[in-house]
Amino acid sequence: MDTDDLSKEAYNGILTEAGKFNRDLTLQFGLLASNCENDDDYLNQTEALITEWLNVEDFEDIIDDIFFGEEVNLKLFRNVLKKILGNISKIRKTAMDKRTFEDW
Repeated sequence: MDTDDLSKEAYNGILTEAGKFNRDLTLQFGLLASNCENDDDYLNQTEALITEWLNVEDFEDIIDDIFFGEEVNLKLFRNVLKKILGNISKIRKTAMDKRTFEDW
């Protein structure tokens, strides 16, 4: 699926939130959508990726891969990941058929 196929709730809760921190992070979550079947699958895969990143022993090792060598504030990065996880929890409270989707 494409990011245009995401619900407005998922798009804003993940991609827009990531973009407030760094557009490279938005790119990572945008690329993830191409492997997803639907909105809920995207939420699941995003949550799994964030959990994986937060549980890496040497967190700094993943920074180069995510941000292409750009330096970022690790504390702020962790905070935005936790914020996105919170957003995902809120999005899940809305049934798929109650979420808002664009009519292209």
